[in-house]
Amino acid sequence: MADKSPPEPKRGGWLSRFAPGVRKIVSRRDTPDNLWVKDPDTGDMIYRSDLEAALWVTPSGRHMRIDAPTRLRYTFDDGEYEPIDTPDVPEDPLKFSDGKPYRERLAQARKAAGRKDTMAIGVGEIGGEGAVVIVQDFSFMGGSLGMAAGEAFIRAAEVAQARRLPLVCFTAAGGARMQEGALSLMQMARTTLAIDELKRARLPYVVVLTDPTTGGVTASYAMLGDVHLAEPGALIGFAGPRVIETTIREKLPPGFQRAEYLQEKGMVDRVVARADLPETLARVLSVLTGGRRAA
Repeated sequence: MADKSPPEPKRGGWLSRFAPGVRKIVSRRDTPDNLWVKDPDTGDMIYRSDLEAALWVTPSGRHMRIDAPTRLRYTFDDGEYEPIDTPDVPEDPLKFSDGKPYRERLAQARKAAGRKDTMAIGVGEIGGEGAVVIVQDFSFMGGSLGMAAGEAFIRAAEVAQARRLPLVCFTAAGGARMQEGALSLMQMARTTLAIDELKRARLPYVVVLTDPTTGGVTASYAMLGDVHLAEPGALIGFAGPRVIETTIREKLPPGFQRAEYLQEKGMVDRVVARADLPETLARVLSVLTGGRRAA
């Protein structure tokens, strides 16, 4: 016998029942997950496009971390520069695993960042002054110093010597890359030797310390510049504040290890807002090169 029960009502809102197809036309557009960014200091939500227009500096003054390509665009005139390839290095020479193989961690980091490792190199002009710029990206495994970062720094120094240009380094790191063990620590000495070669060639080396710059990077090339600039509020030191407080069992002074505190103590020459960095770098490079404009 045929089923004579009434048909079930169509599911959906009144709009789809009233005019089929209309719902599809007026459906809500997909909204990016990162349309809004939270200010770490105040908790306020900031429209992403407004934050980008402010060079990723919040209304509270927090200089948020930015990736290497963005940093290079902000630094060079009109955002134009010649990218320099970084050298290839052996992967996972120690066959290290900390619950996940190092090769897998590298693959994930490379997929997320779209490049081989933490360092990026560019050549261009800053306020009309030619320069080689190397940027350390904290978003790639905490900007950790490994063989790839060391080789990239040496490559940047070699390009600077070949083209007779000053070298500018933007640092951002949590320290040495533990998955590479002693091979990572060796980069502290190797980068120091590269800086020594720059000084022998009488080429300026300028460091811009960004948040955070810690560990073996601070103990090597981050503190060997002819001039040290820093972004406001940047954490700069070897061990972190909590480690120091636990070790000495004393409360640290306010602002300890921040850029402004280190400027007061003489470790940083000047704290410079991100928007003013290109102009400041241009003046510094002009003075250090004797006012000549590098080819």
